[in-house]
Amino acid sequence: MNETSRPIYRITDLATDERPRERLAHLGPQALANAELLAILLRVGVTGENAVQVGQRLLQAFGGLAGLHRAPFEELCHQHGIGEAKASQIKAAIELGRRLALEAPEERPTINSPADAAALVAYEMSGLEQEHLRVLLLDTRNRVLDIVEVYKGSVNSAQVHVGEVFKPAIRRGAPAVIVLHNHPSGDPTPSPDDVAVTRAMLQAGKLLDIDLLDHMVIGQGRWVSLKERGLGFA
Repeated sequence: MNETSRPIYRITDLATDERPRERLAHLGPQALANAELLAILLRVGVTGENAVQVGQRLLQAFGGLAGLHRAPFEELCHQHGIGEAKASQIKAAIELGRRLALEAPEERPTINSPADAAALVAYEMSGLEQEHLRVLLLDTRNRVLDIVEVYKGSVNSAQVHVGEVFKPAIRRGAPAVIVLHNHPSGDPTPSPDDVAVTRAMLQAGKLLDIDLLDHMVIGQGRWVSLKERGLGFA
């Protein structure tokens, strides 16, 4: 095999101006592709794949950064060439990015409509295999303070403890919340239990002086606002 056709398995085999770390130093992180940023975290590849190629494989396997974010830690560890240390680095980096987006008040997303709320979580939640209930904590200007998962399992009036839904808002002093949960079936049509839970949350919010602005159901490529449909909010 001649030099020009030799497979590139290591970052050091790349030309200096093609190496992710060097590119980041000279061009800034915004110039790098997702696989290159992952490569910097991974540092080394495996036999037959350099770190950039491993990053590309992970993105393909999990469906992008959002998929890596929601992937179970154990599943990420079992990917070839990853293990606990690299899985921890990836999870930590993604979580730091998520927190940064919520940290600066002027950069926090503002919720002006159900579509705005859905845009923050729909891509990730639509792929979950179980029902998850999350709460968007909002300030007085409807800017997102945090997104907190408070429950995993069947979302019904017998299982969901309404008080738990408002605990994160009480801790953060959030005056308003939007509650979202997913339907793993992909059909976001609200069930009778969804409506019953909404009524219970609305009453609890009034007692706690925390506004429940909406309860939304996330499906596959679709979502439903119970507030818009007048379900449980009458």
